[in-house]
Amino acid sequence: MRRFVVLAAALFGLVFAAASHAQIRDPENTLIMELKDGQVIIEMRPDLAPNHVRRIKELTRKGFYDGVVFHRVIRGFMAQTGDPTGTGSGGSGQKLAAEFSREPHKRGTVSMARTRDPNSADSQFFICFADAPHLDGQYTVWGRVISGMDAVDRIKKGAPGSGVVEDPDKIVRMRVAADVK
Repeated sequence: MRRFVVLAAALFGLVFAAASHAQIRDPENTLIMELKDGQVIIEMRPDLAPNHVRRIKELTRKGFYDGVVFHRVIRGFMAQTGDPTGTGSGGSGQKLAAEFSREPHKRGTVSMARTRDPNSADSQFFICFADAPHLDGQYTVWGRVISGMDAVDRIKKGAPGSGVVEDPDKIVRMRVAADVK
């Protein structure tokens, strides 16, 4: 019986991985983000933000995002991550010039966080839970979730107003799909 359970679990894992990879059209520009509640597939948009996509891939390949928490999560708005200190004030140490576009901030949009300075984006990014047109043209959109928004929706929410999360959820692991064997 134990062998059957182990075999069934292994087969389920292969089927799950195959199903996820079946949706991936461009593995070099696709991220696979593992959360506690499931896998999130992010299609990156180098056509909109080539420098940001290049940097996100570089950081991902270094394992920078593995274990990083969602430090600011506002119900009905967005989940923000990418600060290795978990405080919201940290980053990788490399600022990026804004690459604003006409791409709207809709549910599933992945965009860079920044300070008031438009050219201050670093490693922090957010995923929109819902449409956020007030952000359009003011933040660099570099991707969109194509699978796994149910896992994003289950990220632990923060305090009303500030979005600061006590005992926050984290990115378990993030990889560029082209690097996943």
